[in-house]
Amino acid sequence: MGGGLGRTPIVGVSLRDDLPEEDLLAYMEAILRVYNAHGRRDNIYKARIKILVQALGTDEFRRQVEEEFVAMDRARYRIEPALVAAIKARFGAPDFAPEGNAAAVLAEDRRRDIAFDAWVRTNTHEHKAPGYISVVISLKPAGGIPGDATAEQLDLLADLADEFSFGELRVTHLQNVVLGHVRQDQLHTVWQRLSQAGLGTPNVNFITDIVACPGLDYCALANARSIPIAQKLSSRFADLELQREIGDLRINISGCINACGHHHAAHLGILGVDKRGQEAFQITLGGSGEEDASIGQILGPAMAEDETVDAVSRLIDLYLVRRENGERFLDTYRRVGTAAFKDVVYAPA
Repeated sequence: MGGGLGRTPIVGVSLRDDLPEEDLLAYMEAILRVYNAHGRRDNIYKARIKILVQALGTDEFRRQVEEEFVAMDRARYRIEPALVAAIKARFGAPDFAPEGNAAAVLAEDRRRDIAFDAWVRTNTHEHKAPGYISVVISLKPAGGIPGDATAEQLDLLADLADEFSFGELRVTHLQNVVLGHVRQDQLHTVWQRLSQAGLGTPNVNFITDIVACPGLDYCALANARSIPIAQKLSSRFADLELQREIGDLRINISGCINACGHHHAAHLGILGVDKRGQEAFQITLGGSGEEDASIGQILGPAMAEDETVDAVSRLIDLYLVRRENGERFLDTYRRVGTAAFKDVVYAPA
């Protein structure tokens, strides 16, 4: 409970790890009852569960939730097994075909086509069904607008979903698109059609797989534009060999403190601010939205757009010099500490 980004970024706390599934709905209501009793209604900026958890403290918040929970008639919140089964039936797996020689065909396609093999390494995931694979379609071409697609590209994605993925595609919070169920022996055809439409960029989880909010170009709340700096960073690091050398690195950009780009949870976050009437950008380092969740730490004063792009380049150079044993950027930052990274950005030349 109590996690969130925005003006006050906080990593959530664990209340319980032993809650029976049948009690989940009741426990959630117990949490809401405590918030309803104590939540701030006098200040819209503090009307958040995360603020209440911090004010009461985790132990006291947990105590009040447990007190509310044990007093409830929990039987009222338990869903009958027949209803659960009916809901599950609506989300059944597709009618997967037998595996056949699909894996062998994919292996041969990868052996014959180096570019295809590179894309498979970065843009696909294993599938639980034999003979199938999950495809992540990057909407982040070099110098492009993160998450942008043309009408023609969207039509193609719909066609590919119908032909190769049981009519299903998913738009992710990382501004990419997933075809969840592709036959391995059809993957090369899918890649060829994506590549012809400019959708074959092999950069998922690399430095150019940037997440950015619309920023000042489209949002009245923003202090700065997010899209142009994302495009400049994407162009600066467009070389695929360099991206592979850098490895797993998440850059997120928000145009204001509301943090719609989730910059707090990025390995390298960028926040647009208003600095005496001019657009400027603040860098945070060390964030993560994964199992090792952490909030990025502000590196120093905000800078102009081009200065920020140059600063990111220096940060990457330092990482490549200081990393050990194939560390991710995040791992090196956590080991080395903030001071060394701050020095390469702000120390006098």
